[in-house]
Amino acid sequence: MSENKCLFCKIANGEIQADIVFQNDKIVAFRDIRPIAPVHILIIPKEHISSMNDITEERTDLLGEMLYLATKIAKDLEIAEKGYKLLVRTGRHGGQEVDHIHIHLLGGAQLAEGIHPIE
Repeated sequence: MSENKCLFCKIANGEIQADIVFQNDKIVAFRDIRPIAPVHILIIPKEHISSMNDITEERTDLLGEMLYLATKIAKDLEIAEKGYKLLVRTGRHGGQEVDHIHIHLLGGAQLAEGIHPIE
């Protein structure tokens, strides 16, 4: 998918509104519109990278920043102490729905073994 049609690229460049919790020149973090946990934040690079399969050694710094940001947001939203889950899906069999790399930050409740909160 070209970046001009990518949903997350449109969010990153302000074409589509989102509930943004953090933004800098490289990364945007926003609330998922279909949350599967009380706290469900998506952390994306502004640069279009389709999936983890497209990460090069030169982009590992960006991934490190995204992971650090996830921990910072977890602390800011006061879910870090009790725990949270970070999830990256890759490809259709991995459950990736948007072809733009993103980290799911999930928390705010006791999470089941899988990805959903315990009922």
